[in-house]
This record gives sequence, C-alpha cells and structure tokens, in this order.
Amino acid sequence: MAAHTPGPISIIPVQTKADKREFVELAFRLNRGDPAWVPPLKGEAFDLLTPGKNPWFEHGKAQLFLARRDGRTVGRISAHIDALALAQPAEQGMGPGTGNWGLLEAEDAETATALLAAAEDWLRGQGMHRSLGPLSISIWDEPGLLVEGFDTPPTIMLGHNSPLYQAWVEAAGYRPVKRLINYRVGITDGFPPIVNRIVAAGEKNERIRIRRVDKSRFDAEAKLIMGILNDAWSDNWGFVPLTDSEIAFVGKKLKTLVFEDLIRVAELDGQPVAFMIVLPNINELLIDMEGSLLPFGWAKLLWWLRKPKSRILRVPLMGVVKTLQNSRMASTLAFMMIEFIRRDAVVDYGAQQGDIGWVLDDNQGMIAVAKAIEATENRVYQIYDKPLD
Repeated sequence: MAAHTPGPISIIPVQTKADKREFVELAFRLNRGDPAWVPPLKGEAFDLLTPGKNPWFEHGKAQLFLARRDGRTVGRISAHIDALALAQPAEQGMGPGTGNWGLLEAEDAETATALLAAAEDWLRGQGMHRSLGPLSISIWDEPGLLVEGFDTPPTIMLGHNSPLYQAWVEAAGYRPVKRLINYRVGITDGFPPIVNRIVAAGEKNERIRIRRVDKSRFDAEAKLIMGILNDAWSDNWGFVPLTDSEIAFVGKKLKTLVFEDLIRVAELDGQPVAFMIVLPNINELLIDMEGSLLPFGWAKLLWWLRKPKSRILRVPLMGVVKTLQNSRMASTLAFMMIEFIRRDAVVDYGAQQGDIGWVLDDNQGMIAVAKAIEATENRVYQIYDKPLD
C-alpha cells in the first residue's frame, strides 16, 4: 500500500467562535505529550483573545490564523499591532512600523513557515515594515520563544513551547534581538553574608520603610504599584505603558493570588519608590487540570488559595523609580524587599525556591542583584525580528 502524501497547507483567518475554540484547543493537543507544558485555564485563554474581555484591544488589533491540512487543524498563529507600541521610540525596540506575531503552535516546519508568512502578509497589509515576536499578545503577557530550560515546567505567567520552534523561526529569516532571562534561587538557607549586611544596614536607616500591601485597599495599592512600574520600566527595551483599564484587568485577574506578606512597597522619606510582587506558583496545581476547573478543579483551587503551599514562588515584577536607579539605595531597597519576603515565604508557604524574571539581558542592575543572591539562569526566552521588505 502506498504511503499517504500529505496534502497542501491552507491558512484561514479565525472568524467564528468555532474557529477560536479550535485555536485554543490546538495547543492542548500538540503539547499533551510534553511533561513540562502547563495547560492554561481555557477561560483565560479565550479572554486573552477577545475584545471586550482583554483591554489590550482598546489600543491594539489582532488577526488569528489556523493552518489546515487534509481536513485537520495543524497549526495556529496570531498577528497583531499595538498602537501604544507604535508610539514608542524605535531605539527602545518597538516604535513606528513594528507589528507583532505570537501564539505559534505547529505540527511541523512547513506549517510554521506558512503561518509566519501569513502573519507577515497581514502585517504588511496594515502598513508594517518590521515583524517582531513572539508576543502573546503583549509584552506584558508571555513574551519570547523559550530557547533554554525545556526540562522543567514554567512557573506562573511564563510560557513554554517545543524545542523545535527555534530552528523553524530562524529558518524563516528571523534574527534574535533580545534575550529574556529567568533566574532560580534556593531560599531556605538565606542569602550570602554581603546581602545580609546590606539588609541589616537598611533596617537601621530611618529614612527607609518596607511595608506589606494592604489588601483592603487593593485598587489603590494596585494603582500605586503600577504607577511605579510605568515609571521604573519606561526606558526599558520593549516597554509599552499599561493603561488604567489594563491595570484594573491585571488587578482583578491576580487578586485571588495576592497575599499581603508576598508583596512589598518600599518607602523613602515617606514616599513610595519601589515595589516587589511575588506570586505563589499556581502552575503546580494547573499542570494536572487539563485547562478546566470542572468537575473538581474549583474545590481544589479554592482550598489551595486559602493558604497556598507552594514549593516555588515567582517574582514577576519588581521596580524602582527612575530617579533612584543605578544607586546604592536602589540595591539596598531591592535586597531588603527580597529578604523580607523570603523570610515569610519559607515559614508561611513552605517555599524552597524563588523564580526571578524575566530580566532583560541588558538590565545590569537586576542581573547584579540576581548574582549577589547566587541565583542561576534556568530559562531563557528569545525575541526575534525580521524586516518586511
């Protein structure tokens, strides 16, 4: 009997609810055999892609594509444009004419090539002259293609993909422009003596106050922290400001995962100047849920959220106002927040490790902090670009 020859690949734009369901479900089918892949909650996956649910669409537009062959869906990709990213200075990584792609899943190299070409064609049609990705779908969601660290599951809000994708993306003409580094550090035994001395000196400084967030004032605290974030990160590569509605959206999404002893605000002379957010790693729970809270996931999740025991905690966001950056005070505040949270994390959450990241490969301040606490790289993500001539 002659071997079956695969038919041609057709790329179709996602237009219906059924198409969008296929778009979401495909990731589950293609990644099911990967023990390090953490299935997202399907409701959150749909919300990310839906105008009216995700406030990113207030300043961005996207087109989703499916790849089909022989009646089967064999791949997916998103192409998108963010008006706020277009308004950023070009030397910061985004800027005029830069469109994005993301959410790539493909059965084989041929499918990936066809999907990337479709995304590029759409971006050209929108007047873009540069394609940068992957972003899923904003720089604040899950940016970058995983290129190192495939052996362990990612922690909360970090992406995971097949190790095959790097070669496929690069074969399509994409070149690396930025590395995003994630660090892991053991926290049960504390940090090196130099860090402890800096923290002890900071504790004696009357100008400094490190406080927990007040969850009874959640909205105000979220606005305060995100205000520091927009200032602290504004000169970073790839920065796109968060809008008020995005801040509210993120706050609502993370509210159940916010614990007062895991988030700190640093005040200097009575003014808030830095923050650090630490989240329990809900992925330890989600990895066995197949993307659904039914039939018993709700109960497991609610029980866990009462007081999570989390072997690994993640630091997704940390920031110091620009006026203090690259100063000794900035590193003092960073070490104090890290150490204060470390103490509570070990005692109250049974934490053994911390994940810090992602960190831009040119963020010398954060890289120095990571080295000082003897953290090691455990995952690296790569962002690529390609001219659309």
